[in-house]
Amino acid sequence: MIDTHTHLDGDEFLEDFEQVVQRAQQAGVGKMFLPNVNEATWPRVFSLCQQHPHVLYPMIGLHPEDVNPAQRNVTQVLDDMEALLSQGIPVIGIGEVGLDFYWDETYRREQMEAFERQVGWAERFDLPLMIHARSAHRELVDVISRHAGKGLRGVFHCFTGTADEAEQLLSFDGFLLGIGGVLTFKKSSLPDVLRQSVPLSRIVLETDSPYMAPVPHRGQRNESAFVVEVANRLAEIYGLTLEDVDRVTTENAMRLFRLEDETTIAL
Repeated sequence: MIDTHTHLDGDEFLEDFEQVVQRAQQAGVGKMFLPNVNEATWPRVFSLCQQHPHVLYPMIGLHPEDVNPAQRNVTQVLDDMEALLSQGIPVIGIGEVGLDFYWDETYRREQMEAFERQVGWAERFDLPLMIHARSAHRELVDVISRHAGKGLRGVFHCFTGTADEAEQLLSFDGFLLGIGGVLTFKKSSLPDVLRQSVPLSRIVLETDSPYMAPVPHRGQRNESAFVVEVANRLAEIYGLTLEDVDRVTTENAMRLFRLEDETTIAL
């Protein structure tokens, strides 16, 4: 099983990081993908993945909430990340990137420009995108549409939208939906959306640890071991065994991130 989105580099895991990784492995989660959010998190993301080869895998990118000119020189941060990619830094994806207009739209233009630039990296370096989008569905579709037909691929992280939104996002070949703990929430409409519009072949598992822990761990710090709860709920929704969900979603992630030949991303 693969947790395709977990922030194990966060301060929430400083005291028991090794135990968290061990618990995940004991639960059957053999691989965990670590998206990056800004220039400060990158060194730890990369270091942890170096310490756990073939278990933890890094991505590099600037999160939309960190596209804030009042806090950082956004152009310089992006220049530095692009330089690392040009030097061949071994990462499996561009992320966590995207658009977030949930709280305010003060830096709408800057977010759009940063996202467009990082989508360009995905094309140039042939890497999948790990996309965060909140209150920005139309803008997201507009950006991806402009790059359609160029071999772009990736994950629409933390999908919780409608059936129409799912169908619109999955009209882009090469993209999958990242499904996490919200699926297990009592009032979530996501189970019906998935039944109606989304084949299991277009889904990958994720936790977004330490956030959004699934039932029965809701309210706790989330961790990668809990992705099994998401897989169990998917098995119920699709009328499959847990083993079937594990196999299909693992194959989806391995294919999307091109990990069949892991020698290409050895750290």
